[in-house]
Amino acid sequence: MAEKDNKITLTALVMMIFTTVFGFANGTVAFFLMGYSSILFYLVAAVLFFIPFALMMAEYGAAIKSDQSGMYKWLEVSVNSKFAFIGTFMWFASYIIWMVSTSAKVWIPFTTTFFGSDQTQKFAFLGLNATQTIGLLSCLWMIIVTWVSIKGVKGIVRITSLGGLAVTSLNAILLVISGVILALNHGHFAQPLNSWLSSPNPSYQHPIGLMSFAVFAIFAYGGLEVLGGMVDKTKNPEKTFPRGIIISAIIITLGYGLGIFCWGISTNWQSVLSSPTTNMGNISYVMMRNLGYELGKALGLTAATSNVVGLWFARYTGLGMFLAYSGAFFTLTYSPLKTLILGTPKELWPKKFTKLNKQQMPSYAMIIQCALVIVIILIASFATSDASNFYNILTLMSNVSMTLPYLFLVYAFPKFKHNESIAKPFEVYTSHKWTFIISWMVFIVVLGANIFTLIQPILVDGDVKNTIWMLAGPILFGALGAVWYQVRERNLQK
Repeated sequence: MAEKDNKITLTALVMMIFTTVFGFANGTVAFFLMGYSSILFYLVAAVLFFIPFALMMAEYGAAIKSDQSGMYKWLEVSVNSKFAFIGTFMWFASYIIWMVSTSAKVWIPFTTTFFGSDQTQKFAFLGLNATQTIGLLSCLWMIIVTWVSIKGVKGIVRITSLGGLAVTSLNAILLVISGVILALNHGHFAQPLNSWLSSPNPSYQHPIGLMSFAVFAIFAYGGLEVLGGMVDKTKNPEKTFPRGIIISAIIITLGYGLGIFCWGISTNWQSVLSSPTTNMGNISYVMMRNLGYELGKALGLTAATSNVVGLWFARYTGLGMFLAYSGAFFTLTYSPLKTLILGTPKELWPKKFTKLNKQQMPSYAMIIQCALVIVIILIASFATSDASNFYNILTLMSNVSMTLPYLFLVYAFPKFKHNESIAKPFEVYTSHKWTFIISWMVFIVVLGANIFTLIQPILVDGDVKNTIWMLAGPILFGALGAVWYQVRERNLQK
């Protein structure tokens, strides 16, 4: 852990990066979409995105220290205030999309906890189909979470921390149980090992589909922007931080690779994952239930008993994921909004938006945010009748919106490096030439991944609607940010 001077050591830094970035569900989604070949994508994403981008965030954080401003201040001193506001607004908007997505997905682990499988696709109420019912439940969830967050209830954090421990334990369960199954089955893999360069998923066998998976690999390394503020708290940052980033990248990449590899021990794609009811929302629970079932079979238990084992594996996963989703939701309901309002100039906001209540929450702004999320949920849920497709669209929307703000940070980085008025106590990129090359390499990787994700539904599935859904959020919020800044600036000038 930390030394007597309270500086973060290399080991503590690696653990911090790992817990921030690594996600259990990323491995199950990767296996569902690409099988074993997803390991190669995760490796390439680590080299072309994770390491160079993380080191950029470290330089930003070391040079521009601010508890509130963060991304806005980084972009403002590098480019200008308008660019900074639009970039920060789109970063905030990505969490709006995340809330829309997660408020629907949270009911999957909730029903799995009680029934052992996803029951949301069977929801029907007063003539409403499953997606419409899920939409209404999502609105109810959003209202409850916003109300509780405004009140500043802290007890929720203790409960949801259990979810974090449960989800972390899922990785250990996967590794240990997969090893037991492999030994009992005498080295036999459920998914043949001859498919390292091709996907078993029909939607991802086309070259466009393969390239569109890159956005999932980038998303799996998300969360790096929050690490920038850790540089000045690290012991010997010039040496420790680059080492920590590289070691973390190796551990996280190996963790994803080993996890995906282990899923092939228990899960045969065609027999377990090809069902139309299996989607990116419930994939983790489907695969964990199958893991328990295969353990029972390998131990020689009856099919009925093996099924019970699988049910409890799924229930444990559902409970852990529900608590983890809840914890993240309660935090992200106010944290990005608070950063946006307090991190940008107060003059850009009406007084009601910046006013904090007794619990130091921007209550009025949170109510407006809640209303906005509810509107988007209702539009999305009443626009499609296919519950499985609904979850897939929400996942893609979230991935695209969460990765696009990275483009603002990467684009601004060479300008940040050229600004000699900014003191830079920590530097990894010392050559202007290589700074330019690496920045544009990362920019093209992120942009290309998103472009392929957007065109994949059109070229492979002939479905324009999914592309429109993924584009709608970033375009609308980007335009809204630009218009808002322009209007508020004119009002200030008057």
